[in-house]
Amino acid sequence: MRKIYHALCKAEVAICSVGFMFLVAFVFLSAILRFFRISMSWNIDLALFLLAWTAFLGADIAWREGKLVGVDLITRRLPRKIQKIIEIALYLVTLCALVLIIVFGSRLAIIERLRTYQSIPIPFSLVTMSLVTAALSMALSTILKIRRSFLSFNANENKTAGGAA
Repeated sequence: MRKIYHALCKAEVAICSVGFMFLVAFVFLSAILRFFRISMSWNIDLALFLLAWTAFLGADIAWREGKLVGVDLITRRLPRKIQKIIEIALYLVTLCALVLIIVFGSRLAIIERLRTYQSIPIPFSLVTMSLVTAALSMALSTILKIRRSFLSFNANENKTAGGAA
């Protein structure tokens, strides 16, 4: 199971990297072509499509690796046990928000399945599915973070109990 998860994480990084390279290429190409007064509206639509996917997948990568901005001005002065309890509570709130995004994002994707871009025949629901896909991946990452927090919380508790005896 761990190998599958790591393979999915590597695939997500690869997709995000390639998508970002194409995003930059399409925007750059569009700017160059516009300089020569050649308009290709599909470039911008495809760039917006790639922007959605790379932004949301990139957010999941940052979340999984702990690279998102955090504010710990208050919690870093609290005892370690309280810090862990707050951490687990925040992970649970995050997980609830992600479940809501998955549910309502899926509904929106179903509603938008007939709507397409103006210049390319791609259903707009594929853009909406970028949010749902990233939220699913973030939910899995959050569950693993909750598990790790519980295990480290229990390990710290066992060390404290073992040292007191």
